[in-house]
Amino acid sequence: MKAAVTGASGFLGSHLVRALVAEGHEVVAGSRKPVPELVALGARHAPLDLSDRDGLRNAFKGVDVVFHVAAKTGVWGPTREYHESNVTGTENVLAACEQRKVARLVYTSSPSVTFDGTSHVDASNDLPYSSQFLCAYPRTKAEAERAVLAANGRWGLATCALRPHLIFGPGDPNLIPRLVARARAGKLARVGRGDNVVTLCAVETAVAAHLAAARKLEPRAPHAGKAYFIGQERPVVLWQWIERLLERLGLPPVRRSLSLPLAYAIGTLCESAWLVSRARGEPPMTRFVALQLARSHSYDMTPAQRDFGFREPLSIEQATDRLVEALRATPGLGAPAATS
Repeated sequence: MKAAVTGASGFLGSHLVRALVAEGHEVVAGSRKPVPELVALGARHAPLDLSDRDGLRNAFKGVDVVFHVAAKTGVWGPTREYHESNVTGTENVLAACEQRKVARLVYTSSPSVTFDGTSHVDASNDLPYSSQFLCAYPRTKAEAERAVLAANGRWGLATCALRPHLIFGPGDPNLIPRLVARARAGKLARVGRGDNVVTLCAVETAVAAHLAAARKLEPRAPHAGKAYFIGQERPVVLWQWIERLLERLGLPPVRRSLSLPLAYAIGTLCESAWLVSRARGEPPMTRFVALQLARSHSYDMTPAQRDFGFREPLSIEQATDRLVEALRATPGLGAPAATS
């Protein structure tokens, strides 16, 4: 098949391109930035901006399946920017799919579209969209996901949405490296009681789910027009997993802790201060982050396994081993250098 991947220069997008090329598919790697390492493997780079409909049409010419991975992520920033990228950008992708008669679209969504600040344990696909979004990212991702699912069956296009949760693994530029850096600096604090259960998603697992969903996707497939949580089959106790990760990296344990009410109050104050001062960058704490770090959010993989044959390619233990190996090889992220 011929596939196009938006956001090909990103963490998940680049891994997905590599997997598609390895399977022998013709791949268009769409991104704003050049991707010479992917071109060297055999992918064709298409300069791509989600606001550029002509560019999208050119990238999707002759394509059988589009993996729409690109998005503006994060927990802070102007709502307008999130809407332009995540909502308008997705509408442009759908329009380009219509014009190029693309048969399949797999959209990378987020479990945060359902996060309402309460704990979700072993949640299934019938979890409703949140009505209490605390930042622009989940709000705009939910709007985009609705548009993608509503497009199923139009113009011969089959669509589905996948919601990988907390993607980690070799090459991760954000999630785990930022956590480890804060631990090294002694700035990492446990939020809540520390017993919250969370589903994590190895990048290899996220890739496997995207490929499995695409292979069997057509307008009347069991997963067409639906959204699925994706992650490791076995959830972890988040702060226990973090403590073990730090221990294996030779880093000190987390010694500071904040109750959820205190962290939430700090997040509220930080958000107000950032808005008033128009400060750049993300606040050190937000209400959304406080709740994410303290609440349980684990998900049932049974629907994805049943409807399109999803299977995790490696266990949480194997994925953690790979992560530790990669972090140990990354300058500045392993154990602190000895001092005399």
